[in-house]
Amino acid sequence: MDLLNRLERKLGKYAIPNLMYYVVILYAIGMVVQMFAPSFYVQYLMLDARAILHGQIWRIVTFMIWPPSSSLFFNLLAIYLYYSLGTTLERVWGTFRFNVYFFMGILGHVLAALLIYLLTGNVYVLTTDYLNFSLFFAFAATFPDMEFYLFFVIPIKAKWLAVFDGAYFLYGFLFGGMANRIAIAMSLLNFVVYFLMSKGSKYNPKEIRRKQKFRSQMREAAQTVKSGTRHRCAVCGRTEADDPNLVFRYCSKCEGDYEYCQDHLYTHQHVTRGGMDPRQGGNGSVQGNGYRQGDNGPAHPGQR
Repeated sequence: MDLLNRLERKLGKYAIPNLMYYVVILYAIGMVVQMFAPSFYVQYLMLDARAILHGQIWRIVTFMIWPPSSSLFFNLLAIYLYYSLGTTLERVWGTFRFNVYFFMGILGHVLAALLIYLLTGNVYVLTTDYLNFSLFFAFAATFPDMEFYLFFVIPIKAKWLAVFDGAYFLYGFLFGGMANRIAIAMSLLNFVVYFLMSKGSKYNPKEIRRKQKFRSQMREAAQTVKSGTRHRCAVCGRTEADDPNLVFRYCSKCEGDYEYCQDHLYTHQHVTRGGMDPRQGGNGSVQGNGYRQGDNGPAHPGQR
């Protein structure tokens, strides 16, 4: 990722923030064209390699307006989904790196269309289907355990959806024609290249998840400190924030730094060497080796 780091230092100021917002605008325009003038898209806007080579270079951008579906409902649903995926990736990776990934996908589409035309002489129509799938693959690699609801009912993790989609594309690559193979390979090249480059770096999906988990734990710890609580019962977990009238004491018969509220001071199981932590045994009801029943012995009088 040294190359990306250098590029970001030099070109990061040119990155487009909230890129998916502009993509949604293009889709909205495309939905209008789809409903009222679909032939206009085919004649002047779609990714036609022959027309591009004859000077109509605006097609490199305008082909992106074609929406993901032909149904208004599924268009709205798909656009919202891909907008959410893209904005999440931008927040996690940073604006510049997300821009690089997205525009690499667009470049792959254009190169695929040109290469197919030069090799076969035929115009191969490419919309943004593969580009949207590349967003989903990136999201699934970064958040594999995120759940989606298939048919709005069946929960399924992102990694299994990605495996299914990947198997579908692999089948198309192995058994499809040359044009289909080129389209799949070039259009999804951004996913392959980007994650090979990020392997072993701080932008590796596993490293990203580890950092997010750490940040979440730090936020929880900061909230605890901000709440001003100083005492926590080792059995029930209550603090003085739950009830300002609670009294907390340390037990002199427990080995370790265990504090109890007034309700569990004399009813908890004492912690001895090798015994169970009361915070893992639940409300003192589990008998474990190394515990003795509370005998209402004296507790340390001092409060923390």
